[in-house]
Amino acid sequence: RGGLAGFKPQDLSNTVWAYATAGVAADALYAAVAEAAVRGGLAGFTPQNLANTVWAYATAGVAADALYAAVAEAAVRSRLAGFSPQNLANTVWAYATAGVAA
Repeated sequence: RGGLAGFKPQDLSNTVWAYATAGVAADALYAAVAEAAVRGGLAGFTPQNLANTVWAYATAGVAADALYAAVAEAAVRSRLAGFSPQNLANTVWAYATAGVAA
């Protein structure tokens, strides 16, 4: 009933990751998570949260231009600090799969 109000960044990331992994179509959920993440400026998202989130959108084939732009900005701003090789690989794969230039 309260939507995503109580969700922390990891909760948002884990939710879309789970739906993408399960192959469940949930356009309204993906839209709400992207909007919540971007509205919050991705505050509190770890590099793994960022990587898992864009991986989920790419895997699900869901367009989220503002989300991809915000994640790219956050990654550049941090100079990729904290991104493990796996986080970086998953992020690059997501952008390539989604056809998003970053």
